Amino acid sequence: MTFLRKALTAACTVALAVGFSAHAADYPSKPVKIMVGFAPGGAADVLARQVANKLQEQMGQTFIVENRPGATGTIAASATMKAPADGHSLMVASQSTMIMAPILYDSVTIDTLRDFQPVSQMVSLPLVLVVHPDVDVSSVDELLALARAKPIHYASSGAGGPQHGAAEYFKYISKTEIEHVPYNGEATALNDVLAGQVPMMFVNLPVVAQHVKTGKVKALAITSPERSPELPDVPSIREVPGMEAFDVETWYGIFAPAGTPPDVVEKLSSELRNALNDDDLKPKLAAQGFRIVASTNADFTTFIQKEIPRWTDLVANTNMKVD
Repeated sequence: MTFLRKALTAACTVALAVGFSAHAADYPSKPVKIMVGFAPGGAADVLARQVANKLQEQMGQTFIVENRPGATGTIAASATMKAPADGHSLMVASQSTMIMAPILYDSVTIDTLRDFQPVSQMVSLPLVLVVHPDVDVSSVDELLALARAKPIHYASSGAGGPQHGAAEYFKYISKTEIEHVPYNGEATALNDVLAGQVPMMFVNLPVVAQHVKTGKVKALAITSPERSPELPDVPSIREVPGMEAFDVETWYGIFAPAGTPPDVVEKLSSELRNALNDDDLKPKLAAQGFRIVASTNADFTTFIQKEIPRWTDLVANTNMKVD
């Protein structure tokens, strides 16, 4: 009886191992849906569609991008976490959905590390600190001096977005008071900065680069660790004395529902890294202002484990809480 039990146990173990291996070998066995929690045409959507096309080319299966905008991306997140955990339902998301929304909004009940399996941090996207040309400053130091002398406001794409987080982090490090003016979207906020209704904001590089080049706004700093080839004359904010610790960029990653088989996650992560480093796609993304990260699933999980307490502490020490 003991021998029979051991034999059955060994057989089951082998069957499970073979099952997992077969699952990964066969993946994807049907069209893969990639959910995007933002409207078509935005950075997340543009990135998702280019990556989906490359994955389709590499893996010989259809990858479909589906937009479900609203509620800081949490509508798409809720749909993804409830989908079958087989690797055929994925999501492109940023820190506004996966880090900030659960911290800021009491109504958001998703838990990123409980409800999702991080697959790969694909890219990061620098933000540019810009001011209207009529604002009489030409550096971050001069902007801080102005903010300490009189009230000043900044625009953002909305509470919990990367622009909001960057500005609050900026305030926190510099110990200045700058009032938040939230908008419904980055383009709307930038339009009011261009019109001089609000003097400053942090804005994603691809959205604002052309306006900087034509002089419609002044760029004081970029939030990437180094200067960007897109705007080589704009200093990294880390070049500013006292701002060496500043570390805020928009990032986008791929997530699968929790419980997705580890070998499927690893295969998908590997395919994503290949796609992002492809000789054709990589320069195209770089030209759009994306900085390629292409992390492993393990490194992405570790990154998120560090991001959650970092932003939780910032919210606790500022007035970012919104409900």
